[in-house]
Amino acid sequence: MTYEIRTYNQIAEVGLQEFSPEYTIGSVDKIFTPDAIILRSHKLAPYQVPDSVVGVARAGAGVNNIPVTELTERGIVVFNTPGANAEAVKELVFGGMLMVARNLRGAVDYVGGIPVGDEDFAKTVEEGKKQYSGTELNGKTLGVVGLGAIGVRVGNTANTGFGMRVIGYDPAMSVDNAHSLSSDVERATDLEDLLGRSDYVSLHTPLNPATEGLMGPKKLASMKPGAVLLNFARGELVDEGIILEMLSSGKVASYVTDFPTPALVGVPNVIALPHLGASTVEAEENCAVMAVKQIKNFLEKGTVINSVNFPEIAMSPRGSARLVIAHLNKTAMISSLSTAIADGGHNIGGMDNDHRGDVAISLIDVSDPIVSSDVLQRISAVDGVLKARYVNLS
Repeated sequence: MTYEIRTYNQIAEVGLQEFSPEYTIGSVDKIFTPDAIILRSHKLAPYQVPDSVVGVARAGAGVNNIPVTELTERGIVVFNTPGANAEAVKELVFGGMLMVARNLRGAVDYVGGIPVGDEDFAKTVEEGKKQYSGTELNGKTLGVVGLGAIGVRVGNTANTGFGMRVIGYDPAMSVDNAHSLSSDVERATDLEDLLGRSDYVSLHTPLNPATEGLMGPKKLASMKPGAVLLNFARGELVDEGIILEMLSSGKVASYVTDFPTPALVGVPNVIALPHLGASTVEAEENCAVMAVKQIKNFLEKGTVINSVNFPEIAMSPRGSARLVIAHLNKTAMISSLSTAIADGGHNIGGMDNDHRGDVAISLIDVSDPIVSSDVLQRISAVDGVLKARYVNLS
C-alpha cells in the first residue's frame, strides 16, 4: 500500500528518512489527499485537515496548536512526542536559573558597554563586577510543578547535579515517571505548600482548561517572598497581569519565560526567551523520528502509541488484512461491527479493542488480503463509527 504525508514546518530530514519509498511526502501545495499530517508549531485549522487524513502527529509535546476536539469527533488520531525534547528543555531551565542566580544578563551587558578604547579596561571590569555578585543554586529549594518527562529530569538534575533540595508536585503522575524520579525528591501533596517553600519554581504542566491561568492571584501570592518563577511549559499557565504586579512589588524576584509577549519586553526582572525550549538539533531530530515512527505504525498496523485523544492499542497479525476502526465507546458496538464484517463475507481471525473516555479503537483482522469498499461502507454505516479503513498485512 502507498501513503501520502503532508508536512507543515520544517521537519528534520533524519525523521523523514524513516519513511520507506511507498510514502510520498510534501507540503500543502503538493499533497492534496494526505493519509496523515506531521507538523511542529503550525496552528492547524480544521479546514486544513481533509477527510482522507486518519492521523496527525505533532513533533513535540504540546498539542494546543491542533484542534484535538474537532479531529476526535472525526475519528482522527492525534499523536505527540513526549520526552523527545526533554533534555533540551531541561538544560534550558538550568540556563535560565543560572542567568538569574549569577546576574549573567546584566554582567554581559556591562562588559559589552565598556568602550573598546578604555585604557583601564581590566580595571573597569574588576570594579564593575561587584554589582553583579550572585548566589549559588547549591542548597536552594526548587519546586517542580508537573512531573512528566521534563519535570522528572529537572528535579533529578537539580538534586544530584546542583545540590538543590527539590519538591515536586503532580497529582496525575504516571507510574513510569514515578519510577524515574529520584527518591531524594520530596513529593508535595499541596501546590501552595510547595510554592511557599521554594526559592525557584519551575512549571512543567501541559496546557489545558484545568491548568490555564494556574499561576493566578492565589498561587502567585503563595510563593515565597523573593522567589524566582520559571516557565518553559506554556505562557498561558501564568496570569501575565498578576505576575507583573508581583514583580513590581518585589514579591517575586524574577520571571524567566520561554514565551515572550509585548507586555514582558523591557521589564527589568523578566528574562524572556524566544521559545527556545526544543530548539536544538538533537531535540528536533528526536521529535521528528518519534513522530514519523508513530505515524508509520498507525498507517501500516493500526498501532496507536502516544495519542492524546485515543487509547493506546497494538495487536500481532492474525490475518491477511486489518480493519482499523475509530468509533464511539457504545454498548454492543463490537457485535455490530462483527455483523457488518460477516455480512460482507469476511471471517474474523482476531480482534482487539480499547477505549479512552467516549471514544475507542478496534483492530479486527480478517483472512482476505483485500477488503472491498462495500464492506467499508457497511462498517462506516454502523451507528457510532467515526472512521474506518483497512491495511494489507500480507
